[in-house]
Amino acid sequence: MAAGTETESAREAAGFAPPHPLREFWDHFKLNKGALAGLAVILALVLVAVFADVLAPHPPSEQYRDALLRPPVWDDEGSWRYALGTDDIGRDMLSRLIHGARVSIFVGLIVVAIGIAVGVALGLLAGFFPGLLGIVIMRVIDTMQAMPTLLLAIVIVAIIGPGLFNAMAAVAIVVLPGFVRLTRAAVMSEIVKDYVTATKMTGARLPRLMFLTVLPNCMAPLIVNASLQFSTAILDTAALGFLGLGAQPPTPEWGTMLSDALQFIQRAWWVVTFPGLAILVTVLAFNLMGDGLRDALDPKLKR
Repeated sequence: MAAGTETESAREAAGFAPPHPLREFWDHFKLNKGALAGLAVILALVLVAVFADVLAPHPPSEQYRDALLRPPVWDDEGSWRYALGTDDIGRDMLSRLIHGARVSIFVGLIVVAIGIAVGVALGLLAGFFPGLLGIVIMRVIDTMQAMPTLLLAIVIVAIIGPGLFNAMAAVAIVVLPGFVRLTRAAVMSEIVKDYVTATKMTGARLPRLMFLTVLPNCMAPLIVNASLQFSTAILDTAALGFLGLGAQPPTPEWGTMLSDALQFIQRAWWVVTFPGLAILVTVLAFNLMGDGLRDALDPKLKR
């Protein structure tokens, strides 16, 4: 035994110590070039959202009546004053896109935070109490998943009324089943392991067993799901805004911008193209990063 300990100490002294978990995670994450590209785009979006007031050349709701439907700068009639053109009432497209990034990041953060908080709590209860309580929770979740997510969000918003915060609440309810099912499945696989049994034998109370013993070992799939649900939150909120059930004018939300500009798609392509591209790039970036997180956090998928 002493010889084995001396060998381990010698290896650590010679530089063979096991890598730090964060370093090991990053080494696997950076192998996925798409995930790195997605992370770079997300970091850029966060910076744009934080410094939107500084980066935007104009106030997002300011109307310039002398520049209605002005084309982008590379067009013959464009100018650098409105680099990406203006909409039908003279608002600068670039400024509205920049402030729209702030709205989208805010929506994603709130929706995912609510989904994690409520979904993890319900999933823990369903996993630790698989009897009547667990059955009731999972049957409600199954009923929610039986409906298409966007249709369910539309029904909820139609009941509570249109608006950005109501749309966020509806999307948070829509993404909830994924967190509940993932948490319950992870808890059911962890609760039968020896370390949980040993913790029970020490007399640990149920809250400690749930939140300090089992939950930390269930976080990997939840982190991956959170990154994917972030893109779902942005996309569904934009869809509700496009239908007139989400953010209301003059809020610079990308889906609302698409809805307002749809009638000008043939004569002013930029008022539709740029908000659509913003939604596409943002959703793709979060999906790519989620794919990289899955590869880096799942031991079975590590290269």
